[in-house]
Amino acid sequence: MTDFIAYIDRSVVHDGKLDDLKPAMAELVNFVEANEPDILAYDVYFSADGDRMTVMHMHADQDSLEFHMEVAGPKFPPIGEFIDLESIDVYGHVSENLIRRLRDKASELGSGRVLIHELHRGVDRVPDE
Repeated sequence: MTDFIAYIDRSVVHDGKLDDLKPAMAELVNFVEANEPDILAYDVYFSADGDRMTVMHMHADQDSLEFHMEVAGPKFPPIGEFIDLESIDVYGHVSENLIRRLRDKASELGSGRVLIHELHRGVDRVPDE
C-alpha cells in the first residue's frame, strides 16, 4: 500500500478578481517552493476563461500534507476574498484530524466540500529517495 497523496481543490474566481488572484497565487507558490522541501508538486491552473482555478499538489505521505497545512495555512485566508472554494478532493489515506483541518479550510475559503478517496489498487512509480 502506498502512502502517496494527491490533493486537488477547485474554486470559482470572483468576478473581476483574476488580476488580483494571479499574483497572490504566484506568491503562494514561491512560498511553498522556499519552505516545503518535501512536497512533490504544487501547481496552480486557471481555466481558459479565467472563471475557475484548480490547485493540485502531491505528497509522498500524510506528514507532507500536514506540514503544508501547518506552514502554508496562514497564507490561505487572504486568498478567500478572490475565490469561492467549491471542493477539495484528497486521494490517499489521511487522518481524521487532517480531514477536519481540510474541512476548516474549505469552509473558510468558500462553501466547499471535502471528499477523501481511498486507494483500492494501483501502480505508483514516484521515485524513492
